[in-house]
Amino acid sequence: MSKKIVFFSILISISATFYAQRDRVENLPTFDKRKLHYGFFLGVNQNDFKLNLRNSSISNANIIVEPSSGFNVGLIADLRLHKNLNLRFEPGLVTNSKNIYFHHINSAQDSVREVSSTFLHVPLVLKFSTDRYKNIRPYVLAGISYDYNFSSNEDNQDDNAAGQFRMKSSNFMYEVGMGIDIYLNFFKFSPSIRGVFAINNELKYDDDANSQWTAPIHFMGTRGVFLNFAFE
Repeated sequence: MSKKIVFFSILISISATFYAQRDRVENLPTFDKRKLHYGFFLGVNQNDFKLNLRNSSISNANIIVEPSSGFNVGLIADLRLHKNLNLRFEPGLVTNSKNIYFHHINSAQDSVREVSSTFLHVPLVLKFSTDRYKNIRPYVLAGISYDYNFSSNEDNQDDNAAGQFRMKSSNFMYEVGMGIDIYLNFFKFSPSIRGVFAINNELKYDDDANSQWTAPIHFMGTRGVFLNFAFE
């Protein structure tokens, strides 16, 4: 799915670029002079977990994560710091689900855990843009974000022994990406693609220090690809 997302984003950008160049009239000529403007975005994502295992009492540990696709929706507040630099606040909701397979566990019921996530994603991003050329303007972006996972089960007293896979509610990410601004007649359309990577370990360990589910895991953190379509 990640290759499809990348290919689709490139296709959208190239098509939009050629469309923008058809018209010699410069649309929204004063748009970038605004100190502050707002917008919204819609998008899709593909998330999985980066796993680092460690030596534990589970010597034959074999854990695989099956990534999945989900949806993004949110708002945009853009502050102009310089003609080529903007600070963006992009709070939104992100949903997806993942399956984690514990191949060292023989029981079919215990060897898989479905982790469904709905979280508040709150990034603060710096956007570095080139000078505008007619009706297009490529850019790169980088920033940090805070995620609150509404589906974490962190406060649940049950753990994997009772079928409950738990994660931390509050997590921090860093993200990098690129995109292109397309100036249309009445608004600016901006397709972008970015990678999102966890900074902290998101796993809430089981109460049993020798748990066959969590004892082998040293680090588990989200990594994902976001394809967003912004309207400003």
